[in-house]
Amino acid sequence: MTRDNLLFAIIGLLLGFIIGFMFHSSMSQRGPAVPATAAGTQNLPADHPQVQPTPDPKQVFAEVQASIAQARNEPKNFDAQLKAAELYYQIQRYDSAIEFLIKANQLRPDDYSTLVALGLVNLDAEHYDASQKWYRAALSKKSDDVAVLAGLCAAALGKGDAKAAEQAIAKLEKVHPSAQDLPQFRDKLNSLKNPSKAQ
Repeated sequence: MTRDNLLFAIIGLLLGFIIGFMFHSSMSQRGPAVPATAAGTQNLPADHPQVQPTPDPKQVFAEVQASIAQARNEPKNFDAQLKAAELYYQIQRYDSAIEFLIKANQLRPDDYSTLVALGLVNLDAEHYDASQKWYRAALSKKSDDVAVLAGLCAAALGKGDAKAAEQAIAKLEKVHPSAQDLPQFRDKLNSLKNPSKAQ
């Protein structure tokens, strides 16, 4: 079995678990399962949301394989790069997601959502320097994005860069003084500046 085939098998298995978990969660919140057939939906109230059939894991796996193959075979297809990055991000394969996001960024360097995604995925991967770089690039286009400012602050705190974190917190306070993350960011900054008091 080649490395790519093994990778696809792992992705398929993980997606199967994810889909199964999501299906189980949604069904347990709704109550007993209702078959998605014409006969099974006849007794539902008129305002009931349409019942969706359960996705076939084999079909989902085939779609994942096709999406990743398309991104690799069509390196100039921006949307294909984003789709592959999203799939890898969902299974926490951050470095692979970053690889496809960088390709997307090379195709459209000014695409704001790609810059933000690169900041987020690098943050989740604990690549704090890279996360700060991409978040700063996003802020150069939209300086008052609260989520990006919070991400930049989180990356600076993760890196242990008190000065950068303090600057990001100050800017976040200015743009959105009631941001929910501010108290937590201030506490982490205080712990970073005064490690003896944090213990």
